Amino acid sequence: MYQFAQPEILNLLYLIPVLLFLFWVSLKLAKKAQNQFADKELLQKLMPDHSSFRKHLKFYLMILATAFLIFGTSGFQVGSKMEEVNQEGVELIIALDISNSMMAEDILPNRMDRAKQAISRLLDELQYDRFGLIVFAGEAYTQLPITTDYAAAKMMLQTVDTRIAPIQGTAIGSALELAAKSFTQNEAKNRAIIIITDGENHEDDAIKAAREAKEKGIVVHTIGMGLPKGAPIPAGTGKGNYRTNLKGEVVISKLDETSLIQIAQEGGGSYIRATNTSTGLKELFNEINKLEKQELESKIFAEYEDQFQLLIGLAALLYLLEFMLLERKNKYLRKIKLF
Repeated sequence: MYQFAQPEILNLLYLIPVLLFLFWVSLKLAKKAQNQFADKELLQKLMPDHSSFRKHLKFYLMILATAFLIFGTSGFQVGSKMEEVNQEGVELIIALDISNSMMAEDILPNRMDRAKQAISRLLDELQYDRFGLIVFAGEAYTQLPITTDYAAAKMMLQTVDTRIAPIQGTAIGSALELAAKSFTQNEAKNRAIIIITDGENHEDDAIKAAREAKEKGIVVHTIGMGLPKGAPIPAGTGKGNYRTNLKGEVVISKLDETSLIQIAQEGGGSYIRATNTSTGLKELFNEINKLEKQELESKIFAEYEDQFQLLIGLAALLYLLEFMLLERKNKYLRKIKLF
């Protein structure tokens, strides 16, 4: 495990693509000027020691050294001691709908991206709670087993997309059943499921699954992604290109609030409709946070050792190599022809 003592310094990494772009522009301008002066064969005779390879190598050494320097000055640290701690928290599993209808754009930028943004912001606020992620379309899958590793959760969240669903549909009941099995085995009333979907369930009995989850002491909440009037489902990247049915009519995906309200009621939870200003996820978590919390045992790094010296040393070595490397060819090595 690693961390940065001053992570704000990492923002300087944005300078690297800028430097790469400027270097590319300078090469283009230099090549244009050379072509106006003379052709390639004449330039080789006029500048026999010129080496474009060395010029590129010097620049990339400088870029790499700068990256190491930024990482070093940001206070790179590596975990050196791990200990078990007991902390109080709740267990939360989010079941996210990844069917094609979640690409509808009645919630901007679209239902899927808005839900992922809300989940990411929620992860920033979690402290000692356990979090799991399930995705579902025609079937449900565990995307992330329940954990306290929020960094891993964010990484897994980035991979979520409608294209990872092998079977289309909206099996809310299957997602609830899988989520109920994914909690740690305990009887404490500190477990909750949040279903994020447009509610168009076509596969199974979600209301029954919510009722069974409640009997196990698990609270089920629902968030409706979309608007009642609905929106067409994009098909591909072209603007105005939407999915159609067998008759060639544009398919309109509408939010099914009735089903989501019933699921929440049977699961002992709440229903919130997402809007273009709020998804309601934070409000639901505040409600979940009021549940009786249990003591969760977990392992965390208690001590970190500074390792920035190594990175700064590598940066200094690369800067030295860049300084010593000449742009022109070595007059002795130039005479050697391997081919």
